[in-house]
Amino acid sequence: MAISTTTTTSKLELRTAYGPVFRDVLNTQPRDCTTEEIPIIDLSPLYSSKFEDRKALAREIRAAAVNTGFFYIKNHGISERVIADAKKQLLAFFTQSDEDKMKVSQSFSRYFNGYKGPRTTNISPGESVDVKESLGWRYSPQYDPDPKTLDAIPEEVKPWIRGEEFVWEGTSHLPGFKDEVLGYWAACLTLARKLVKVFALSLDLPENYFDSRTTYPGADGVFNYYPTTTEEETVNNAVGLGSHTDLQLFTLLWQDMTGGLQVLNRDGQWIKATPVEGTIVVNIGDFMMRLCNDIYKSTVHRVYNRSTVERVSMPFFFGEFKISEPSWLNFNCVEGVVPSCTSETNPPKYEPISCGDWCQLRFKLENDEMKKKMARQVHAPSAVIVAA
Repeated sequence: MAISTTTTTSKLELRTAYGPVFRDVLNTQPRDCTTEEIPIIDLSPLYSSKFEDRKALAREIRAAAVNTGFFYIKNHGISERVIADAKKQLLAFFTQSDEDKMKVSQSFSRYFNGYKGPRTTNISPGESVDVKESLGWRYSPQYDPDPKTLDAIPEEVKPWIRGEEFVWEGTSHLPGFKDEVLGYWAACLTLARKLVKVFALSLDLPENYFDSRTTYPGADGVFNYYPTTTEEETVNNAVGLGSHTDLQLFTLLWQDMTGGLQVLNRDGQWIKATPVEGTIVVNIGDFMMRLCNDIYKSTVHRVYNRSTVERVSMPFFFGEFKISEPSWLNFNCVEGVVPSCTSETNPPKYEPISCGDWCQLRFKLENDEMKKKMARQVHAPSAVIVAA
C-alpha cells in the first residue's frame, strides 16, 4: 500500500522598507541548485568589441534574471591576486581584538559605515539574530577608479556621498589594509559599470542607458565573517545571516569555498548556491526589480555556516544616486520604471524613488528594530529560579 506524503509550507516574514511581506516556504531540507536555477555565465563577451557578442551575453543574463535572479560569472576580469589580497586583509581585520575592531564601530557612523559585531543584527524578524560580524564602507569619489575632480562634484550630489574616512583611519595599523581593500572595491566597481551596460541591453535599452546614471553610484563594500556556530546555536537553528533580499541594482558576491549561501527559488524551495571556484555570484536587487516592473527577480537568500571552519564573503552592492536633472541617476537620483518595461496593458507598478532613499528606509528600519529587540531583552524578566 502506497503511503502518500504531503509537503507542508510555512510563512516566512521579510522586512521591507514599506512593512512586512510574507513568502510561502516548503518545509523540506535545502538541496543543491541545478545549473538551470543558478547558471554559470561566461563574461568573456563583456570585453568583446562586437555588439552581437554583448547582446548574446545580455540574453543569457536576462534568462537568469527572470528565472531565479541569481547566477555565477566566470572570466569576470577581477584577478585572483586582487581577491586574495582582499581576503587576507579581511582575516587580518576580523582576527584582531574586539578593542581594535571597535575602533571603527558603526556607532561612529552617520551612514552605516564601519564594524558590526556578531549577534548585533537581526535582518529577518522570524529568524535568530545574525551570527556573523561585518565591516562595511560606502562610496567615496576620491577612491573611484574612474578619476573624479573633487571640486567639480555637483552640490546636489555632495549630501549623498556616504563614505566616511574613520573606516580607514581606524584600520591604518594594519599593513596594506586600505590599499588592498580599496583595490578589490575598485575592481568590483569597474566590473559593475561594465556589467550594467549588459543589463541595459538585456532590458532592450541603449547600452549606455545607465552610464551617466552611475557617475557617483551606490557602491558599498562589505566584509562578512561567519564563525563556526556553537552547539546551542546549531540546535536553535541560528542563522549566519537571516532571510532577506538585497536593495540596490545588483550584488557581486565573492564567497570562499566553505558554502552556506541558500536561495529561495520560485517554488518556495531553499536551494544551495554551492561555491564554484573562480566565480563570483551575481544577484538582482530590489531597485533593479522596481526599475524593470518586476520582470527581473530580487530573490530571497540567507546564509548558514554549519561547517567546522569559518566562512568569509566579500559582497559589493551596486546602485544609483538622486539628482533632479534627468541626465543623472546616481544614488540620489529619482527614477521610475524604465520605458522598455511598461505598456498600456502593463503600467508601472511603482512610484519613482531614489535608490538612496530606498536603501536608507530599510537600513533605518532594521537598525531601529534591532534596538527595540535588544531593549526588550534588557528589560525581560530573569529566568533564574530563586529559592523561596
